[in-house]
Amino acid sequence: MKRTARSVNEYCRALPEDRQAAISAVRDVILKNLPKGYAEVMQYGMISYVVPHSIYPAGYHCKPSDPLPYACLGSQKNHMALHLMFAYGDEKTQRWFRTAYAASGKKLDMGKACLRFKKLEDLPLDVIGEMIARVPVKTYVARVEQVLKEHKPRKK
Repeated sequence: MKRTARSVNEYCRALPEDRQAAISAVRDVILKNLPKGYAEVMQYGMISYVVPHSIYPAGYHCKPSDPLPYACLGSQKNHMALHLMFAYGDEKTQRWFRTAYAASGKKLDMGKACLRFKKLEDLPLDVIGEMIARVPVKTYVARVEQVLKEHKPRKK
């Protein structure tokens, strides 16, 4: 579902009522638990939480003009999604999240880093908050730098 909102508030206002409530509640949990240094912006047609260029000038390795994404929250055609970019490739963080989610009694619908949900009641908000709070900016940037250093470019 393509979104053209320029601000987070504009994005939220454009959502159907039921999704406004769900996205707003998840957003509140994220903002309450987001470690210092991350910024809330619109990116990729979603509400995004990023490492600003002022902290990490290199930006996102796929598109350096974009700030490094940490998490994204959006409304898709058939579901809502919380993209936990910082969990991608981090087995320890993913294992913690999957264990905590299972302990909540809620059913997890997640790929490598994309948590899908149809209604707010599908989410254990306390677990979401703990997950968001897990990785300080410096730790995330160091992890990204390490992965990029280890990554070998393909030969042409």
